[in-house]
Amino acid sequence: MAKTIMIVDDEPDNVTTVRAVLSKAGYKVLDAKNGDDCLRKLPKQNVDLVLMDIMMPGTPVREVVEKIKGTKIAYLSVVRLSEAEREELLKSKNIVDFIQKPFDIDDLAARVKKAVGD
Repeated sequence: MAKTIMIVDDEPDNVTTVRAVLSKAGYKVLDAKNGDDCLRKLPKQNVDLVLMDIMMPGTPVREVVEKIKGTKIAYLSVVRLSEAEREELLKSKNIVDFIQKPFDIDDLAARVKKAVGD
């Protein structure tokens, strides 16, 4: 059975690109337009990985991540972070990766595969 990935990003172009890459790789793909939308949708779905933009309007992403229990999360970010900032973000138990935008399509697919344990 296909693993399910939820893309949480307020930029429709990013969602479209990531959806295309992951659908082609055989994943079921859901999306949410921001953290609040994610928190509303997540309990109704069986999601294996949340790909979350790190900068979105609404509830701060850090607060959203604290509310997500038992689901792996990988950050997607266009913002360049220092190694110390990345390490701080990756401290949460369910944060499994930090993917820099723009990303290489093959690299994204490989990192998602590793994160979900395919």
